Parts: sequence; structure tokens; C-alpha cells
Amino acid sequence: MKPGNNEVKKSILTKLKLFTKRSARVFKITKKPGMAEYKVIVKVTGIGILIIGALGFLIHLITKIIS
Repeated sequence: MKPGNNEVKKSILTKLKLFTKRSARVFKITKKPGMAEYKVIVKVTGIGILIIGALGFLIHLITKIIS
């Protein structure tokens, strides 16, 4: 094994431990959304999907009409 290889493993392990600690802190702070908040998220997401789909359909129609 190369002498620097062990240092690289320690660096990766240190980064992984730091990431785990930060992730645990984020999970402690976050909360489960209530039913009202969940409904708003579902509505906004649905509207966004419909708009993107409609735009894609219009672009498809325009390209078919032009060609």
C-alpha cells in the first residue's frame, strides 16, 4: 500500500462522520407537515406538473404543424 492511501481513507471517513452528524441535526430540526400544509404542497406540485405537461404538448403540436 502507498503511504498516502491511509491518509485518504481517514479523510473520507472524517468527511462521512461529519456528514452523518450534520444530517442527524437536520432530521432533529425538521417536522412532519400537517394535513393543511401537505394539501397545499400536493396542489402546487400538481399544478406545476400540469403546466409543464401543457407546455410540452403545445411545443409538440407546434413542431408537428410546422413540419
